[in-house]
Amino acid sequence: MRKHLSINGRTRVLIGVLVPLLGLFIYVVLRSGPLAPVPVTVTTVESRPITPALFGIGTVEARYTYRIGPTAAGRLARVDVQVGDRVKAGTLLGEMEPIDLDERVKAQQAALKRAEAQVQDVSARHTYAQAQAKRFEELAKEQLVSSDAVEAKRQEAQVAAAGLQAAREELGRLRAERDASKRQRGNLRLVAPVDGLVTARNADAGTTVVAGQAVVELIDPQSLWINVRFDQLRAAGLRAGLPAQIVLRSQGEKFLTGKVLRVEPRADAVTEETLAKVVFDTLPDPLPPIGELAEVTVALTPLPARPVVLNASVQRVDGQLGVWVINDGSLHFTPVKIGVTDLDGQVQITEGLQPGAQVVVYSQRTLTAHSRINVVDQLPGVQP
Repeated sequence: MRKHLSINGRTRVLIGVLVPLLGLFIYVVLRSGPLAPVPVTVTTVESRPITPALFGIGTVEARYTYRIGPTAAGRLARVDVQVGDRVKAGTLLGEMEPIDLDERVKAQQAALKRAEAQVQDVSARHTYAQAQAKRFEELAKEQLVSSDAVEAKRQEAQVAAAGLQAAREELGRLRAERDASKRQRGNLRLVAPVDGLVTARNADAGTTVVAGQAVVELIDPQSLWINVRFDQLRAAGLRAGLPAQIVLRSQGEKFLTGKVLRVEPRADAVTEETLAKVVFDTLPDPLPPIGELAEVTVALTPLPARPVVLNASVQRVDGQLGVWVINDGSLHFTPVKIGVTDLDGQVQITEGLQPGAQVVVYSQRTLTAHSRINVVDQLPGVQP
């Protein structure tokens, strides 16, 4: 009998110890284990206008680039500028070796003088022949000379006129050749067509270059713009004239203002990007180097008020886009249709959600319709 009571006492003691431990275990599992409520942060849906914006990456380029070189093959005699030099229109940048062009111009000039003297001589003969023909016509009227003599003088005048015409044409030909040689000689001088900045010097003195090869490259520093690429999915509403904010890679957090000059009619089909040209309101000083990367933000036209949530609230569940709505402490997945997004992470909801609803923004684990939740102000490691 005592032994039976002793066993029952030990059982009761054991049960008294195990039951609290089991309760503590269940409590821990329900509060901190896999079955514990999922910590979430929530927000209230608001109806307000949104100003969408586009973000893109671009490179600094020059709208006008001038590649200056010879019109005929030859050897470069000298180059008078260096990269970075600013030049005025008409500045001599360099020159090609003339080889025999100077001598050819001198020879043509001498031939031209000889042709001019020949024209004067033939012109004097022509004048004399005309005077003789006229005098013989007057004598023929008085029957002092024969008609054959008159006809002979007329033929002499015609021959002199033809000789004068040929001499004048030869003179014109020689002048044209002389002028062509001078222009060819002038083309050996590499001259700046506009005020510009030297960006490349592709050859040095003594180098043989071919026709059309650029020896010096200039840009118009007043024509700098940014060639920007925008994601086509978000490029709706992009148009010329919209304000832009520019951050050059070399200038860190310094913001420059500009505007969209034009949207290119041809997009990049490979990267699925829309191309646009953005110009500065005021050119930065010093000028950024050509090819520098720039971050461009374009503010689009503000949109009317609609329900707005954070972009992090939108989830994809079973192929549907939607948000987790909290209703009477329980979760419901609500499919929605989204509109535009601004750069602050706010997205407009066009269908499926009304203002005042509470939606989950961040959760510590993936949610399901049966998940228990615990609303907190902030999750560890998540920026508010």
